[in-house]
Amino acid sequence: MLQRDQNWDWEITSETSWLGGSLKEIFHYKDLLFRLVRKDFLASFQQTLLGPLWVILQPLLTVLTYIFVFRNLMNLSTEGFPSFLYYLIGITLWNLFSELFLNISYTFMQNMPVYSKVYFPRIIAPLASVLLYLLRFGIQLVFLLVVYFYFVATTDLQFDFFKILLIFPAILLTTGLGFGLGLIFSIFSTKYKDLLGLLQLITRLLMFVCPIFYSLSMVPEKVKWMVNINPLASVFELFRYSFLGKGQIEAFPIIYSFVITVLLVMGGMMLFNKMGDKLMDVA
Repeated sequence: MLQRDQNWDWEITSETSWLGGSLKEIFHYKDLLFRLVRKDFLASFQQTLLGPLWVILQPLLTVLTYIFVFRNLMNLSTEGFPSFLYYLIGITLWNLFSELFLNISYTFMQNMPVYSKVYFPRIIAPLASVLLYLLRFGIQLVFLLVVYFYFVATTDLQFDFFKILLIFPAILLTTGLGFGLGLIFSIFSTKYKDLLGLLQLITRLLMFVCPIFYSLSMVPEKVKWMVNINPLASVFELFRYSFLGKGQIEAFPIIYSFVITVLLVMGGMMLFNKMGDKLMDVA
């Protein structure tokens, strides 16, 4: 009787797990992860006029629109700071969240042809989206830093090295919120197609309860609780504070955002791992 070798690296079964594949298995597919990032990054700029410059042109055009609408027409205060820099700070971080959230929400729809033919840990696809949009964000962040240091050199804006380091926890929390929410909505948007239009609407509405073109100090006290429910609010305030050194930075809202981020990432990954393979026949 033949003896089978039981020293498997991993075993594929019909059962799904809340925890999904092990870190070892995900690490084994690291080459696939980086190839997906490279493919999507290059594909997004193929047959385009400006190529990667669109990554910078997008926030630039948005900021110019904000200046015309909120500054010139509505005369909304930028707290004494240059309006171009003030709006650019907010829209740069918003692009990271919105693009990450929407793209991951469409994970199954975009990757179903591959999911149904080839086995690999399903979480690889949304992880590739995280790396892709962090790469795009990195380009926009470099542009933001160039603009920031220009105003430091030409105005009385003060540079503080330790404050600027606060951009990293803000980026981490924003990425976690976009990733966790995207994973959760990827399950429901696959089962209920009409949610796809709703996602666009939610994203647009969410923009107005994030301090992108205003500060939390400008929000009336009687409605401030509505803004503070949004875990992104304190994160955007922290990101702006790291550049400008002004804003309402309190411990409790930051802790609240951190806890919500951890819960969304853990819950999103567990739901994604448990339900992912069951949606193959639904999408």
